[in-house]
This record gives sequence, structure tokens and C-alpha cells, in this order.
Amino acid sequence: MSYLTLDRVSHYYFSKKQYTEALHNISFSVKKNEFISLLGPSGCGKSTLLSLISGMLQPAEGNILVNGKKIEGSDLEIGYMLQQDYLFPWKNIIDNVLIGPRIRKRQPEDLKQRAIALLEEVGLENVADKYPNELSGGMRQRAALIRTLITEPEILLLDEPFSALDFQTKLKLEVLVADLLKAYQKTAILVTHDIGEAISMSDRIILMSSHPGAIEKVYDVPVELRNESPFMARKHPKYSRLFDKIWADLDQQKDTVKPLEEDAYERP
Repeated sequence: MSYLTLDRVSHYYFSKKQYTEALHNISFSVKKNEFISLLGPSGCGKSTLLSLISGMLQPAEGNILVNGKKIEGSDLEIGYMLQQDYLFPWKNIIDNVLIGPRIRKRQPEDLKQRAIALLEEVGLENVADKYPNELSGGMRQRAALIRTLITEPEILLLDEPFSALDFQTKLKLEVLVADLLKAYQKTAILVTHDIGEAISMSDRIILMSSHPGAIEKVYDVPVELRNESPFMARKHPKYSRLFDKIWADLDQQKDTVKPLEEDAYERP
């Protein structure tokens, strides 16, 4: 049964003299606890789509529904994790993690204990009193993840959260995030340029084309890959076959879309 539904969603950006259609007639559904990746070239509207789902933008056309009701004005808790960790440098890690509930004035008595327990789950039990500039990039992203999860979001939006990290740290965080999302039964949508990341973490992959952003194809990730960790999925024979298929489909877009960075689709 569908949990999140985008029904013929289009969006436009306006200037004084013209407008740009960023997204055109986007329709897809996400099941509860499903992990979806949005893959495609720069400028195809992936991040705009996340902003629409989060409620930060309203669609120019179409509807976004959760359990059949419009997402606008709902009390649905949505977590948003970005490429940058955006930790406040003047606050220690535990205070950064707790910033969301404090802003919302939702502070149950055991909140700090829950935050510490979550930090322990991601190996940050000894840094609660440290400041962001004392942590590595991977540690800061783990803290940002806990800051997102502490609000107990029903939907988690991930906008290239690993792209600024070195490859080894990135793989470790992919495994960590995948494990946590399964443990806490979260519905998640990931924006990425990385084919391997999309395959190894997702249940389904939505390939987008640009000018305007539209759905090109949808791929079901084989169950054999979904049952593996992101690291081990990359070693499975079906991983390579799906990678090559998506690569070929992306290559067919090369004459109509802006070229991507040279390493954006690099195979591991």
C-alpha cells in the first residue's frame, strides 16, 4: 500500500522576464519503510523534489499525499539531512543533537539519555561534550544523522549526505545509515549522483532526466542486493549488471543534458 504519493507534480522557478520548468508531471509512490533513490544529472530537479516533499516549497501543480491526505499543513515529522552537517560550531555535540526538540519545545525527561544512547549506536559515545571542530568529517555527519533521528521523523530525506566524504568513510556511513533505517523502520528518499550508492542502499531507483526534470525510468533493486549491506551488495554479480544497465541509460541522455563531473558515476 502506498504511504507517500506524488501525483502529477510540476514546479516552476520565475524571474522578472521568464520562467523555468524545474519539474514536469512527476508521479510515483513510496511504501512505508521503503528506501528510494533519486538518480540523475545535475539540474534535473532532485533537490527541488526533496524540498517539495519536505514542505519547504509548495508544488505549482499536482499534489503530495501521505496516507491519502495532503502533506501541506500536516503534523508529519520529516527529517532532512544535507551534504553539509551544519552543526553549530559554538555548541557541543550533545547540544547540537538536541537543537531540534528544543526549538520545537518537545523535551521529554529522557531526551538527553536517548540522545546519548543514539550517539553510542554510531560510535560517538565519547564526543558528546566536544565541539564540531574537534571531530572528523565522518564523525560530524554521524552527529548530524543523530540530530535528524532524535526528532523521530516518519520520513527521512537525504540530499547527497555522503558526497563530501572520502570513499572509505562514505562506505562506512552508508552501512551505518542503512542499518539504522532498517532498525527504526524509516521511510527514506536519497538524492545522489552515485550509481553504486543508489544500488547498494535502495529498494528502488528513480532515474530522472532534465530540462525539465522528469522521470525517465524506475528500477527495482534485486532482493539479493537489498538483503546485503551496502558494502557486500557491491560484490554481488547482480550489482554489476544493474550498474551497467543504469550507466547505459544515463549515457543515452548525454546529448540532451549537462555533462556530469568526471567521477560522478565512477565504479568502485
